[in-house]
Amino acid sequence: MFTDRTDAGRRLGARVAGLALVDPVVYALPRGGVPVAVEVAAALKAPLDLLIVRKIGTPGNPEVALGAVVDGDEPQMFINEDIFAETGRDVAGLQQARNHELAEIERRRHRYLGDRPPINPHGRVVVVVDDGLATGATAKVALAALRRHGAAQVILAVPVAPADTLGEMKELVDVVIALEVPTPFWAIGPFYRDFHQLSDEETIGLLRQAWDG
Repeated sequence: MFTDRTDAGRRLGARVAGLALVDPVVYALPRGGVPVAVEVAAALKAPLDLLIVRKIGTPGNPEVALGAVVDGDEPQMFINEDIFAETGRDVAGLQQARNHELAEIERRRHRYLGDRPPINPHGRVVVVVDDGLATGATAKVALAALRRHGAAQVILAVPVAPADTLGEMKELVDVVIALEVPTPFWAIGPFYRDFHQLSDEETIGLLRQAWDG
């Protein structure tokens, strides 16, 4: 369906531009969402920022999500209360894990963005962009964080996603845009001819090109 993420971003940007949004901000979910978001931001003539989400794993079993933390002027933490209760409500351990992930977020933000300060979404129209959705877990946390930060309107825009995930997202946003909603849906990759994993260097190059352009 899509040649690569840039092709998907151009098509997606044309669709989002049809909403005639007033003074929007585009947030990319790195790394895969960056080349898509670059094109969306260009179509909207909007500023581009990143929204970095890090999972907080449970002690001894990091694959199980105890929660997540999202960067920003005021980083937001989200807790899976059921898992937190099952693991004994270790508040000190949770705080330590939160600080560790915040440090990693800061490292990544500095590497990708340098000294550029994050854009405050309060009172703004925000467009969250990724290269596709599967379960949508990361996007859900990102969207909730933008709501907590006081975004006036939240739009989620992706090239491809399954119908059930989109249904869940509609409860979190004002507008959902997906160019393709295939059935059956197995994974995002098969809908791209080129779906290589982006390196940090490629991500940084795309961001700098967008800002310098």
